Amino acid sequence: MKRLAFILLLFCSFSAFSQVSNIVGSWKTIDDKTGEEKSIVSIYKADDGKYYGKIEKLFQNPDGKCVNCKDSNKDKPILGMVIITDMREKGDKLDGGFILDPANGEKYYVTITYEKATGRLKLRGSIDKLGVLGRNQYWVKP
Repeated sequence: MKRLAFILLLFCSFSAFSQVSNIVGSWKTIDDKTGEEKSIVSIYKADDGKYYGKIEKLFQNPDGKCVNCKDSNKDKPILGMVIITDMREKGDKLDGGFILDPANGEKYYVTITYEKATGRLKLRGSIDKLGVLGRNQYWVKP
């Protein structure tokens, strides 16, 4: 019985790893209201063990600045900006971090999940930690 439990735990660990490893890489962001392509974001694991996302390409207004940001990103170029911060692996998803919306300068709690069936990323941004008050956005491979 212990051996079976160990094998199941091991299998689940590999399964979770493979899902998170699918999240890392370049993703095309799609505006959930208009359906327009907005940018290419590169999601990566940093030396601190956390995951981050950086804007690598903008499809519209490539010289745009984050005029509505309230922190150190205020009036900084959006291209090259790190918009996903402090994400940690939690099972088969990334959780516990934040996403910045450069359009309005607001930061939201975010959970990122890879949808194996569709090959898309599901981002759940919310104003509360539990993700109740928020919305979903789906990103695709470029």
